Amino acid sequence: MSMGTGANASNRSFAEKLADFRSDISYSKAVTPLERDAVFRLRYDAYLGEGAIDPVPSRRFSDDYDFMPNCQILGVHMGTDLVSSIRFHVISREMRRGPALDVFPDLLHPMIDKGMTIVDPTRLVVDHKTSREHPQLPYLTMRIACMAAEYYGAEHCLATIRSEHQAFYKRIFGFRQMCEARPYPTLKSRIALMIGDMNDIRDRVAEKYPVFTSSHAEQWLLFQQGGAAWPDHANDHLRLTGTA
Repeated sequence: MSMGTGANASNRSFAEKLADFRSDISYSKAVTPLERDAVFRLRYDAYLGEGAIDPVPSRRFSDDYDFMPNCQILGVHMGTDLVSSIRFHVISREMRRGPALDVFPDLLHPMIDKGMTIVDPTRLVVDHKTSREHPQLPYLTMRIACMAAEYYGAEHCLATIRSEHQAFYKRIFGFRQMCEARPYPTLKSRIALMIGDMNDIRDRVAEKYPVFTSSHAEQWLLFQQGGAAWPDHANDHLRLTGTA
Protein backbone atom coordinates (compact mmCIF):
# COMPACT_ATOMS: atom_id res chain seq x y z
CA MET A 1 0.00 0.00 0.00
CA SER A 2 1.43 3.36 -1.06
CA MET A 3 1.83 5.98 1.64
CA GLY A 4 2.24 8.83 -0.85
CA THR A 5 -1.20 10.43 -0.64
CA GLY A 6 -2.14 12.94 2.01
CA ALA A 7 -4.84 10.68 3.44
CA ASN A 8 -2.54 7.69 3.74
CA ALA A 9 0.21 9.84 5.19
CA SER A 10 -2.25 11.05 7.80
CA ASN A 11 -3.29 7.48 8.60
CA ARG A 12 0.31 6.46 8.98
CA SER A 13 1.06 9.39 11.23
CA PHE A 14 -1.81 8.55 13.54
CA ALA A 15 -0.92 4.86 13.43
CA GLU A 16 2.56 5.75 14.61
CA LYS A 17 1.15 7.88 17.41
CA LEU A 18 -1.01 4.94 18.48
CA ALA A 19 2.04 2.69 18.60
CA ASP A 20 4.03 5.26 20.58
CA PHE A 21 1.22 5.83 23.07
CA ARG A 22 0.79 2.09 23.61
CA SER A 23 4.10 2.08 25.49
CA ASP A 24 2.77 4.75 27.87
CA ILE A 25 -0.22 2.75 29.11
CA SER A 26 -0.87 -0.55 30.83
CA TYR A 27 -3.93 -2.79 30.90
CA SER A 28 -5.21 -4.47 34.06
CA LYS A 29 -8.27 -6.49 34.99
CA ALA A 30 -10.38 -5.01 37.78
CA VAL A 31 -10.94 -7.94 40.11
CA THR A 32 -10.93 -6.82 43.74
CA PRO A 33 -13.73 -4.71 45.26
CA LEU A 34 -11.39 -1.70 45.46
CA GLU A 35 -10.35 -2.02 41.82
CA ARG A 36 -13.93 -2.29 40.66
CA ASP A 37 -15.01 0.58 42.88
CA ALA A 38 -12.46 2.82 41.16
CA VAL A 39 -13.96 1.89 37.78
CA PHE A 40 -17.51 2.47 39.01
CA ARG A 41 -16.56 5.95 40.27
CA LEU A 42 -14.87 6.71 36.97
CA ARG A 43 -17.97 5.60 35.04
CA TYR A 44 -20.28 7.64 37.22
CA ASP A 45 -18.48 10.92 36.60
CA ALA A 46 -18.30 10.17 32.89
CA TYR A 47 -21.93 9.33 32.34
CA LEU A 48 -23.20 12.01 34.70
CA GLY A 49 -21.15 14.62 32.86
CA GLU A 50 -22.85 13.68 29.60
CA GLY A 51 -26.33 13.60 31.09
CA ALA A 52 -26.72 9.88 30.44
CA ILE A 53 -27.63 9.10 34.07
CA ASP A 54 -29.13 10.91 37.03
CA PRO A 55 -27.11 11.76 40.17
CA VAL A 56 -27.05 9.20 42.97
CA PRO A 57 -25.61 9.62 46.49
CA SER A 58 -23.11 6.77 46.11
CA ARG A 59 -21.43 8.45 43.08
CA ARG A 60 -20.97 5.00 41.59
CA PHE A 61 -22.34 3.59 38.33
CA SER A 62 -22.68 -0.17 38.14
CA ASP A 63 -25.31 -2.79 37.29
CA ASP A 64 -25.99 -6.51 37.55
CA TYR A 65 -24.15 -7.15 34.29
CA ASP A 66 -20.87 -6.27 36.01
CA PHE A 67 -21.16 -9.37 38.18
CA MET A 68 -22.05 -11.97 35.56
CA PRO A 69 -19.56 -14.84 35.21
CA ASN A 70 -18.94 -14.05 31.53
CA CYS A 71 -18.05 -10.40 32.24
CA GLN A 72 -14.57 -8.91 32.56
CA ILE A 73 -13.84 -5.30 33.56
CA LEU A 74 -10.57 -3.77 32.41
CA GLY A 75 -8.76 -0.58 33.37
CA VAL A 76 -6.24 1.41 31.35
CA HIS A 77 -3.55 3.22 33.34
CA MET A 78 -0.97 5.91 32.74
CA GLY A 79 1.36 5.48 35.66
CA THR A 80 -0.92 5.32 38.71
CA ASP A 81 -3.81 7.14 37.01
CA LEU A 82 -6.81 5.18 35.79
CA VAL A 83 -7.51 6.98 32.49
CA SER A 84 -10.10 4.73 30.85
CA SER A 85 -12.04 1.52 31.25
CA ILE A 86 -14.10 -0.98 29.30
CA ARG A 87 -15.99 -4.16 30.13
CA PHE A 88 -17.04 -7.00 27.89
CA HIS A 89 -19.24 -10.09 27.95
CA VAL A 90 -18.48 -13.23 25.98
CA ILE A 91 -21.86 -14.50 24.77
CA SER A 92 -22.29 -18.02 23.40
CA ARG A 93 -24.55 -21.06 23.56
CA GLU A 94 -22.94 -21.95 26.88
CA MET A 95 -23.47 -18.45 28.35
CA ARG A 96 -26.46 -16.59 26.96
CA ARG A 97 -26.12 -13.54 29.16
CA GLY A 98 -25.19 -9.96 28.38
CA PRO A 99 -26.64 -6.46 27.99
CA ALA A 100 -26.91 -6.52 24.19
CA LEU A 101 -28.66 -9.88 24.26
CA ASP A 102 -31.37 -8.49 26.54
CA VAL A 103 -31.97 -5.38 24.41
CA PHE A 104 -31.62 -6.94 20.95
CA PRO A 105 -32.72 -10.57 21.45
CA ASP A 106 -34.43 -10.79 18.06
CA LEU A 107 -31.14 -10.02 16.31
CA LEU A 108 -28.65 -11.87 18.48
CA HIS A 109 -30.38 -15.08 19.58
CA PRO A 110 -30.48 -16.45 16.00
CA MET A 111 -26.72 -15.89 15.76
CA ILE A 112 -26.11 -17.68 19.05
CA ASP A 113 -28.40 -20.51 17.93
CA LYS A 114 -26.05 -21.05 14.97
CA GLY A 115 -23.18 -21.61 17.41
CA MET A 116 -21.54 -18.20 17.05
CA THR A 117 -19.59 -16.54 19.83
CA ILE A 118 -20.01 -12.78 20.29
CA VAL A 119 -18.01 -10.27 22.32
CA ASP A 120 -20.22 -7.50 23.70
CA PRO A 121 -18.07 -4.55 24.89
CA THR A 122 -19.78 -1.81 26.90
CA ARG A 123 -19.08 0.97 29.40
CA LEU A 124 -16.12 2.39 27.47
CA VAL A 125 -15.23 5.55 29.40
CA VAL A 126 -12.23 7.82 29.04
CA ASP A 127 -10.60 10.55 31.08
CA HIS A 128 -11.62 13.67 29.16
CA LYS A 129 -8.49 15.65 30.01
CA THR A 130 -6.15 12.80 29.09
CA SER A 131 -8.10 12.11 25.90
CA ARG A 132 -7.70 15.73 24.81
CA GLU A 133 -3.96 15.44 25.29
CA HIS A 134 -3.84 11.91 23.84
CA PRO A 135 -6.65 11.32 21.31
CA GLN A 136 -5.27 7.80 20.91
CA LEU A 137 -6.78 6.76 24.25
CA PRO A 138 -10.27 5.64 23.06
CA TYR A 139 -8.67 3.60 20.28
CA LEU A 140 -6.31 1.77 22.61
CA THR A 141 -9.13 1.17 25.08
CA MET A 142 -11.25 -0.40 22.32
CA ARG A 143 -8.20 -2.51 21.44
CA ILE A 144 -9.06 -4.58 24.52
CA ALA A 145 -12.34 -5.66 22.89
CA CYS A 146 -10.49 -6.69 19.74
CA MET A 147 -8.06 -8.69 21.84
CA ALA A 148 -10.96 -10.39 23.64
CA ALA A 149 -12.68 -11.31 20.38
CA GLU A 150 -9.46 -12.89 19.15
CA TYR A 151 -8.74 -14.71 22.39
CA TYR A 152 -12.23 -16.16 22.79
CA GLY A 153 -12.63 -17.03 19.12
CA ALA A 154 -15.58 -14.71 18.54
CA GLU A 155 -16.98 -14.37 15.05
CA HIS A 156 -18.40 -10.94 15.84
CA CYS A 157 -17.78 -7.94 18.07
CA LEU A 158 -20.65 -5.61 18.97
CA ALA A 159 -20.98 -1.91 19.64
CA THR A 160 -24.06 -0.70 21.54
CA ILE A 161 -23.75 3.05 21.21
CA ARG A 162 -25.47 6.38 20.83
CA SER A 163 -25.99 7.69 17.30
CA GLU A 164 -23.24 10.33 17.59
CA HIS A 165 -20.62 7.63 18.16
CA GLN A 166 -21.55 5.41 15.22
CA ALA A 167 -19.23 7.18 12.76
CA PHE A 168 -16.19 6.26 14.90
CA TYR A 169 -16.96 2.55 14.83
CA LYS A 170 -17.87 2.56 11.15
CA ARG A 171 -14.77 4.50 10.09
CA ILE A 172 -12.20 2.69 12.23
CA PHE A 173 -13.58 -0.83 12.52
CA GLY A 174 -16.01 -1.15 9.64
CA PHE A 175 -18.95 -1.87 11.94
CA ARG A 176 -22.42 -1.81 10.37
CA GLN A 177 -25.67 -0.78 12.02
CA MET A 178 -28.13 -3.62 12.62
CA CYS A 179 -31.17 -1.66 13.76
CA GLU A 180 -32.49 1.66 14.95
CA ALA A 181 -31.80 2.85 18.48
CA ARG A 182 -33.75 1.27 21.35
CA PRO A 183 -34.12 1.97 25.09
CA TYR A 184 -31.14 0.57 26.98
CA PRO A 185 -30.90 -0.59 30.62
CA THR A 186 -29.78 2.06 33.15
CA LEU A 187 -29.17 4.77 30.51
CA LYS A 188 -31.39 7.70 29.59
CA SER A 189 -30.27 7.65 25.95
CA ARG A 190 -31.50 5.28 23.27
CA ILE A 191 -28.79 2.94 21.97
CA ALA A 192 -28.25 1.45 18.52
CA LEU A 193 -26.62 -1.90 17.78
CA MET A 194 -23.63 -2.14 15.46
CA ILE A 195 -21.70 -5.29 14.58
CA GLY A 196 -18.29 -6.05 13.18
CA ASP A 197 -17.10 -9.23 11.51
CA MET A 198 -13.83 -10.25 13.12
CA ASN A 199 -12.33 -11.58 9.91
CA ASP A 200 -12.87 -8.18 8.31
CA ILE A 201 -11.70 -6.28 11.38
CA ARG A 202 -8.59 -8.44 11.68
CA ASP A 203 -7.46 -7.55 8.15
CA ARG A 204 -8.89 -4.06 7.75
CA VAL A 205 -7.78 -2.59 11.06
CA ALA A 206 -4.40 -4.32 11.27
CA GLU A 207 -3.44 -2.90 7.88
CA LYS A 208 -4.19 0.68 8.93
CA TYR A 209 -3.32 0.42 12.60
CA PRO A 210 -0.86 -2.42 13.31
CA VAL A 211 -1.00 -1.69 17.05
CA PHE A 212 -4.38 -3.45 17.12
CA THR A 213 -2.71 -6.78 16.51
CA SER A 214 -1.87 -8.74 19.65
CA SER A 215 -0.19 -12.01 20.47
CA HIS A 216 -1.85 -14.93 22.19
CA ALA A 217 0.63 -14.43 25.02
CA GLU A 218 -0.50 -10.82 25.57
CA GLN A 219 -4.14 -11.86 25.45
CA TRP A 220 -3.60 -14.71 27.91
CA LEU A 221 -1.66 -12.48 30.28
CA LEU A 222 -4.50 -9.94 30.38
CA PHE A 223 -7.58 -12.13 30.42
CA GLN A 224 -6.30 -15.07 32.45
CA GLN A 225 -3.63 -13.51 34.65
CA GLY A 226 -5.04 -9.99 34.98
CA GLY A 227 -2.38 -8.06 33.08
CA ALA A 228 -0.14 -5.56 34.83
CA ALA A 229 -0.56 -5.14 38.57
CA TRP A 230 -3.28 -2.63 39.44
CA PRO A 231 -1.33 0.48 40.56
CA ASP A 232 -1.44 1.36 44.23
CA HIS A 233 -3.33 4.59 44.98
CA ALA A 234 -4.76 4.72 41.48
CA ASN A 235 -7.64 7.18 41.05
CA ASP A 236 -6.88 9.39 44.01
CA HIS A 237 -7.69 12.26 41.68
CA LEU A 238 -10.25 11.23 39.10
CA ARG A 239 -10.62 13.69 36.24
CA LEU A 240 -13.06 11.72 34.13
CA THR A 241 -15.68 13.80 32.32
CA GLY A 242 -16.22 12.08 28.97
CA THR A 243 -17.36 8.80 27.43
CA ALA A 244 -16.82 7.07 24.14
